[in-house]
Amino acid sequence: MQKFGKSQPASRLEDVRFLTGHGRYLDDTPPEEALRVYFLRSPMAHATIASIDLEAAKEAPGVHLVLDGEGLREAGVTEGLAAVTVDNRDGSKGAAPRRPLLAEGRVRFVGEAVAMVVADTLQEARDAAELIEVDYEDLPVHMALAAGGEPLHEDVPENRAFDWALGDEEGTEKAIAEAAHVVRLSVGDNRIISNPMEPRGAWADMEDGRLHLSFGGQGVWNTKRNGAKIYGLEPEEIRVTIPDVGGGFGTKAPDYPETYLVGQAARMLERPVRWYADRSETMLSDNAGRDLEHDLTLAFDDDLKITAYRVETRCNMGAYNSGLNQPIQTVLFSKVLTGVFDIQTAYQHVEGFYTNTTQVDAYRGAGRPEAIYALERVMDRAARELGVDTWELHRRNFIKPDQFPYTSFTGETYDVGEFARLLAKAEEAADRDGFAARKAESEGQGRLRGMGLCYYIEAILGNPTETAKVEFHEDGTVSIYVGTQSNGQGHETAYARFLSDQTGIPVENIRVVQGDSDKVATGGGTGGSRSVTTQNNATLATVSKMVEAFTPYLAEKMGVAPEDVAFDDETFRAPGSNLTPTFVEAAEMARVDGRTDLLVHEETATLPGRSYPNGAHVAEVEVDPETGHVTLERYTVVDDFGNLINPMLAEGQVHGGSVQGIGQALWEHVGYDEDGQLLTGSFMDYAMPRADDVPMIGFTSEPVPSTANAMGMKGCGEAGTVGAMAATANAVADALWQRGVRQADMPFTPSRVWKMLNDAMDTVG
Repeated sequence: MQKFGKSQPASRLEDVRFLTGHGRYLDDTPPEEALRVYFLRSPMAHATIASIDLEAAKEAPGVHLVLDGEGLREAGVTEGLAAVTVDNRDGSKGAAPRRPLLAEGRVRFVGEAVAMVVADTLQEARDAAELIEVDYEDLPVHMALAAGGEPLHEDVPENRAFDWALGDEEGTEKAIAEAAHVVRLSVGDNRIISNPMEPRGAWADMEDGRLHLSFGGQGVWNTKRNGAKIYGLEPEEIRVTIPDVGGGFGTKAPDYPETYLVGQAARMLERPVRWYADRSETMLSDNAGRDLEHDLTLAFDDDLKITAYRVETRCNMGAYNSGLNQPIQTVLFSKVLTGVFDIQTAYQHVEGFYTNTTQVDAYRGAGRPEAIYALERVMDRAARELGVDTWELHRRNFIKPDQFPYTSFTGETYDVGEFARLLAKAEEAADRDGFAARKAESEGQGRLRGMGLCYYIEAILGNPTETAKVEFHEDGTVSIYVGTQSNGQGHETAYARFLSDQTGIPVENIRVVQGDSDKVATGGGTGGSRSVTTQNNATLATVSKMVEAFTPYLAEKMGVAPEDVAFDDETFRAPGSNLTPTFVEAAEMARVDGRTDLLVHEETATLPGRSYPNGAHVAEVEVDPETGHVTLERYTVVDDFGNLINPMLAEGQVHGGSVQGIGQALWEHVGYDEDGQLLTGSFMDYAMPRADDVPMIGFTSEPVPSTANAMGMKGCGEAGTVGAMAATANAVADALWQRGVRQADMPFTPSRVWKMLNDAMDTVG
């Protein structure tokens, strides 16, 4: 029965409506009469609110509601936003300071919401907000990734969010002390803003006494649960929906204050209310990504086999905890701490600090890109210092095929892997043999050329359990209800085609239903590259249940024993019977017979283990030493995603993910001044990669089917970003190395690269 997708590059089904303007994004969906919300945001990074006067704003034309933190408390909303914490090295809990929905007595970052204004029009809400008088008293600003400074929170001395560790510190230090070779590298991982094409937003309305809360996100259930707690309601009193979403990238996964404030306004006014961020709000208030510093140590024996690895990390939490910012650079980072290498002695120590900046949380990959970036940068440095080819150093230290299943130092069970085979394929696909000639040609033009390698591995994260429900309709169409949430990845295509492959139901008759807590009772949402593997695993279980349910019914129709009925992915058949109904035909027969129990089928399934996509990224850059400008000339990817349902979708995910990693390496960077003012608050100041900045990306699939799920699949949504950062950075480092540059950190903007080259020249001089 199980074909698990035909691995055909089928076009995306949803693109017809997207490209013809028929997508239904958040701003397309609220009631026409919805009132408009505007948030007054702090212009100060750190200050006490000495006083706030809302009276003039309340009397302004068109205004229906003005709330500050005190007004919100008086309305009965006293809960702050929830967040996950980690345990400290000494066994105590990581810091959990209160994060209010609206500032309470103090502001802690530029852009923090101080008051909410609801009016008939957006302009009226803006005008009223200008009438709010706030008296701020400056406090010292803390921006360093270090303990100390003015405490942001009274219950967090020295601004230390946590002090976390994993591994054998003593054993690791002993191995480093006894090693034949030790390589050290300090490297930064710069802060970025994800900037999805569609900004965040939310609208809310009261419907038959229930709150309907709609927002652009990555799953409805956390918001439903947390909303019930914040509002003091029962979960069934809230309906949460998510329409089409124009990009998420992890940024839209955690909760934000604005979502619940919009819902509260609708409750208080009993009117529909809507808010949609502009780009300035996006840059000021969206969770940022990355922002950490590493001190890395690799130890080797005489044969250049790694004997120990130590990671010391300092990471930025921003002003508050957000959903997962404590676990990301600790627990999630650790999932791939040692990458694809056979390292059993390691130590990871991470300290998190609060600063007067926007929160830092999940961004495409969430911990895994950071871990692989650190490891592959220090591996590249080790190859240079030890005088060995980096490709050879990788091969010497790879986990070998006969070692699988392999339990990593951090307890991950890698089920399969053929890393050397994929690396050889990447070497060929990137035309490594021709690099010397290309380098000589660049040198002839006065330019530097470099090649960078990254071999990554990713651990698929998130809840391994998912539910799928299939419903047959009277018009012959079929709905599949899913617990994940598309943000543009092509889920409608992947899920509909997979169900079609397993059942024979024409794909054009299948409708994917998602993002509605009334229609889908449970779900894990989208994040951690979990969606396709977990959701299709649940679909597979549901199809098995469908076959099992229809078999005795059809056996009676066919006049045969149930055990004689078989389903061949398209029709039911039995020896001695001419009746060969499809699923759609069988459902219509059941409808006529009043067997409504056969028209809806639902099953929940849990993956037995994680899958571990992996592969090699090879970047080739050219640097103009006169200007510092870096041009990405070639980019090659060879990936092991296991069995593919739709190679076109997988390649698209690789392209998008890779460009986001390349963007961070070459252009993107969030800048603050010493007073916590955002310096990169628009696209005039924050550089995003454009189409002409990136060459055609070569993609090759080299599947090693996973044994952790029946489909042999491995997630691919975040893999491109996991591999791209280090490959690109190592390519630039390779180009600059020949001019004496030894410390090369992202982003490699022209001014920074020019300075690296000139500083190296001054040092040599």
